[in-house]
Amino acid sequence: MTIETTSAFATNVDGIRDEIIALRRELHRDPEIGLALPRTQRRILDALDGLPLEIKLGQQLSSVVGVLRGGRPGPTVLLRGDMDGLPVHEETGLEYASQVPGAMHACGHDLHMAALVGAAKLLCAVRDELPGNVIFMFQPAEEGPGGAEPMIAEGLLDVTGEHPVAAYTLHVISGADRNGLFTSRRGSFMAAADCIKVVVRGAGGHGSTPHRAKDPIPAACEMVGAMETYVTRNIDIWDPVVVTVGQFHSGTVDNVIPPNAMFDATVRSFSPEARQKISDGLMQVVRGIADAHGLTVDINYEWGYPVTVNNDDEAEFAAATVRDLFGADRFEWMANPNAGAEDFSYVLQKVPGAYLNLGACPPELDPETAPMNHSPFARYDDAVVPDGAVLLAELARRRLSRSSA
Repeated sequence: MTIETTSAFATNVDGIRDEIIALRRELHRDPEIGLALPRTQRRILDALDGLPLEIKLGQQLSSVVGVLRGGRPGPTVLLRGDMDGLPVHEETGLEYASQVPGAMHACGHDLHMAALVGAAKLLCAVRDELPGNVIFMFQPAEEGPGGAEPMIAEGLLDVTGEHPVAAYTLHVISGADRNGLFTSRRGSFMAAADCIKVVVRGAGGHGSTPHRAKDPIPAACEMVGAMETYVTRNIDIWDPVVVTVGQFHSGTVDNVIPPNAMFDATVRSFSPEARQKISDGLMQVVRGIADAHGLTVDINYEWGYPVTVNNDDEAEFAAATVRDLFGADRFEWMANPNAGAEDFSYVLQKVPGAYLNLGACPPELDPETAPMNHSPFARYDDAVVPDGAVLLAELARRRLSRSSA
């Protein structure tokens, strides 16, 4: 793949370094959760104020979409940063720790917003040279219930008048990866995350005479084991599925057979084919066991975020750009996809693109033992924010130039 070997952004970012790091810390102090993020939205708008952007706000959520129209005609590229925090009480002790009890930017979305603001500033400075348009997607509710789908429904992908030719996003990692390391992979990058909720309905009775009742607990226990067996005997090990029961509730006391038992399980898969097969199979297993015990069962299979799939060419392009900007030692291909889930998957279903991770483990910590994303002790080195801004800006500029060549 041919790619340019210079970038003024790496130099120009020094002029906004302190500004975007200060923005990250301001956002970190005041996290918001879900679809409604009015204070966060206001801070993003203030940070973008004065830039030559067309701004569109969400109708059903506190999203911000900025459109930069380049000085020359060309295609559109989309860059995304998620905005929401988590319902986690922060325990880091940082001087800029969350001031909102029970809420924290435990997944690093504050760094994502700051990097995307930085990318917007860098690209606006070269607006006249850009052969095309850039969409800056500031998205709420990635942690749930999901902001990408409603943003798409509100016209995100058509906001410039044409569909984007490529889409990119970054996600910081507080542990596991060394500081400053970019990682990605071709094809499946993150899992689909669904949920199966089961209520087994029997008939209660005295614990001493189970034959006079219809005990739901043994059947529910059998279902849990059978679901695991279904995975190992029906799903290709090279297209894996993970089923984990996270809740199981029934009964009130040792000598009473309860009328009902319930359990919930998360279901992770890495291809649309495996996702469909496991959903059909688990429901069949649960119904079959209920029938065998003479019980009834309520099943609610909730479809969550789909598989996040990188386009092979765009992943290669992003990897080459990282190596060119920062050196070959700053990029590694991931051997396996991540079993987490992401709603940027909805964008990548419609636009070829690439999702990358960026190691943000503080240099004084060991990545192998540092608290991971979502921990109340998770810490992120905001010194990586300028590199994130440079990469996002350069991906957009080079992708526009490539399409216009």
